[in-house]
Amino acid sequence: MRRRDFITLLGGAAAAWPLAARAQQGERVRRIGVLMSLSKDDPEDEQRRAVLQQSLQQLGWSEGRNLHIEYRWFAGEPVRAQAMAKELVALKPDLIITASTPGLLAVGRETHTVPIVFVAVSDPVGQGFVGSLARPGGNATGFSYFEFPVVGKVLETLKQITPDVTRVALLYNPDTLSFLPFLRALDTAAPSLGAQLIKAPVRDAGEIEAALAATAREGGGGLLVLPDPFTAVYRDLIVASAARHRLPAAYTLRYFATAGGLMSYGVDVGDLYRRAAPYVDRILKGANPADLPVQQPTKFEFVLNLKAAKALGLDVPATLVARADEVIE
Repeated sequence: MRRRDFITLLGGAAAAWPLAARAQQGERVRRIGVLMSLSKDDPEDEQRRAVLQQSLQQLGWSEGRNLHIEYRWFAGEPVRAQAMAKELVALKPDLIITASTPGLLAVGRETHTVPIVFVAVSDPVGQGFVGSLARPGGNATGFSYFEFPVVGKVLETLKQITPDVTRVALLYNPDTLSFLPFLRALDTAAPSLGAQLIKAPVRDAGEIEAALAATAREGGGGLLVLPDPFTAVYRDLIVASAARHRLPAAYTLRYFATAGGLMSYGVDVGDLYRRAAPYVDRILKGANPADLPVQQPTKFEFVLNLKAAKALGLDVPATLVARADEVIE
């Protein structure tokens, strides 16, 4: 975002709620803040917002009639997440929706009273965001991102496609904290799959390129990109660099495979946004977040990119092709 646009956004934020509240006389306008983990112009972000607003509308909440939504984006940057969370809380919303671990961490630091519905947060109990899945106990509830045995399945599938891979670099941003539960799950799964895990923390584009180049210099190298807003923002760079270095790479989000990555297996994030709408509806009607159980993902998707496999000289087993939800040729 350009500096001028950012200053304009800050200047106009304080006036946004009163203008919205006057939009429809006679009906109370409820106010929601939404902290998104990607960028405003990211097509994936646009799709998630559309799913959320459509799902809310189906429950009777319409923008400009009885609902006003203020969006903010932190584009995978934890420092920016904190600034955007502070801004949203200052607007005194009725509820805040936030995405990912760094998003929830940022909002949670700013308020213990505004109801929070989170989406795609890894291990909310283990990270101390809620007391338990059944009884969150605070002002936050929502939808967790992963059942951790699934990430072991991603590694297993990569090995089935590329049996010669013995060293797998794990790409993640150490500043976002999203990676910790996944590392524990992968440390458990890797020995039985004959894979040596190489931790590859990265914080910018230069470090991404250096990590992939280092992995490619030794034989038997592969790549597993951990789910994280940072890696999602840099997905085009990661996919292109993996292809350039001829690294078989596995991802946990569909849009990595559709961008040219070899394969992805993971949660349908759009489905989490769809399922979040009823929680927003219930809280706006008086429900207490502490009493609404945190829900696990229920919809997963496996995508194979045979075009990418061909470019790497890989012959994907027919059994895997048959199991895929989507095959890109």
